[in-house]
Amino acid sequence: MKRIGIDVGGTNTDAVLIADEKVVHSVKCPTTADVTSGILDALRTLRANPLAAVPVDAVVIGTTHFINAVVQRRSLQKVAAIRIGMPASASLPPFCDWPADLAALVSGDVFMLEGGHDYDGRPFMPLDIAGLKAAARKIRDKGLRSVAVCSSFSPLDPSCETAARDILAEICPEAAVTLSHDLGRIGLLERENAALLNAALNDLAVTTVAAFRRAIADSGIDAPLFLTQNDGTVMQAEIATAFPVMSFASGATNSMRGAAHLSGLHDAMVVDVGGTTSDIGQLRHGFPREANAVVEVGGVRTLFRMPDLLSIGLGGGSHVEQEPVRVGPLSVGYRLTSEALVFGGTRLTATDIAVAAGLLDVGDRSRVASVPKSLINAALADAQRKLEEDIDRMKTESGDVPLLAVGGGAFLVPNRLPGISEIVRVPHGDCANAVGAAIAQVSGEADQVFRDLSREDAIAAARRIAEDRAVQAGAERGSLTMVDVEDMPIAYLPGNALRVRVRVAGAIANPDVDAAA
Repeated sequence: MKRIGIDVGGTNTDAVLIADEKVVHSVKCPTTADVTSGILDALRTLRANPLAAVPVDAVVIGTTHFINAVVQRRSLQKVAAIRIGMPASASLPPFCDWPADLAALVSGDVFMLEGGHDYDGRPFMPLDIAGLKAAARKIRDKGLRSVAVCSSFSPLDPSCETAARDILAEICPEAAVTLSHDLGRIGLLERENAALLNAALNDLAVTTVAAFRRAIADSGIDAPLFLTQNDGTVMQAEIATAFPVMSFASGATNSMRGAAHLSGLHDAMVVDVGGTTSDIGQLRHGFPREANAVVEVGGVRTLFRMPDLLSIGLGGGSHVEQEPVRVGPLSVGYRLTSEALVFGGTRLTATDIAVAAGLLDVGDRSRVASVPKSLINAALADAQRKLEEDIDRMKTESGDVPLLAVGGGAFLVPNRLPGISEIVRVPHGDCANAVGAAIAQVSGEADQVFRDLSREDAIAAARRIAEDRAVQAGAERGSLTMVDVEDMPIAYLPGNALRVRVRVAGAIANPDVDAAA
């Protein structure tokens, strides 16, 4: 299978062609302000090589476009929030735990209605159909075009949310509807927050994915488009349009998956040093270790499948301050090729320090010949100190472990670090993020409470649900393997209650073969 993988970072847009699990060709181009023209530039540069000018089976893109919109408070739309769970959930209404500035941008209206289910899927209040219809009419009259619906314990029984969707489709058909159970896990407020963020990004997702499609078509490529998800797997472009929040942490995840693929190591620490930040994480069985705690995105609590990462302001484009000597956290970002000294600019960056130290050969070395050796050594020592401290923070083992150093700024990683058995550098490591996108698989997840089943039967039932969801998302059923499984007895509830979370992943199905076969 031949695939093109693309990763859009804050500084560079990387593209690779993978054939039979091997990198055929890779390119690195500056990220552009509008993102999509940078993708087009990367594709054109990649396809200019005769080895890469071949038909491909898929194009997979990883992007920070959507998380940046939330963090930077831009390109967001007003959302109507429908909470189904009264009277039990009256004390904490939607948006109650959001930063005030973000809530003011996103909150269009709030409706809290009776209905919902208990922890085991039993309904505890009849659904307020009349209230839903009244809410839908008000949403239509206010001109709101995006709605988020959240019902208590909907991952166990989504019937209240699907009923709301049907009513909204009838009364205000122009509105895009996000149902919280499609985004995942048990936990009302965090799941509702995920749905609200997703709904706020609807217009941006539609225009962004359409722009990605145009860039691919303009490059003469006829292949299906996929976007990478937070957990290192992919989703079809149509699903990505409906669920942009699923790609929030895809960039760092792609780098870790790419590092595992290029090195052959499936259990190791990874540091991905980009142009703006360094992301530090740990690989387990070839996938990033997941964060078990609540994850905040732009100040909003969510329960996404997110990698357990530590990001620090250290990269190839980091500013180098001289009094005292400090590298980062500010960065020139995608302006590196115009602002760094070696490229004719006036800003001293980490790239300039690396060129002056002989670690890197880019730009015009004569422009950094006057940088004092004491400044070079002090800057490299500061970068090493930051990496040493934060890698140690992310380790879970007491002994030495291998470290995979990837990314365009990996020259900042020294050849020896305390607690690290070896520093592994791989060919094409500067484009590991795009490699991770190209090799990504399709996943499915189940997270629910089972009663009156043995542990083995409950895990098997959850696995079947996860596999069905993966196939629906475009996976080949025969290739699915279990990536994660967690089970937790709920001792204070009757009926041998057990909460089970299972995640499976497998290869993208051949579009010419019936996925259900």
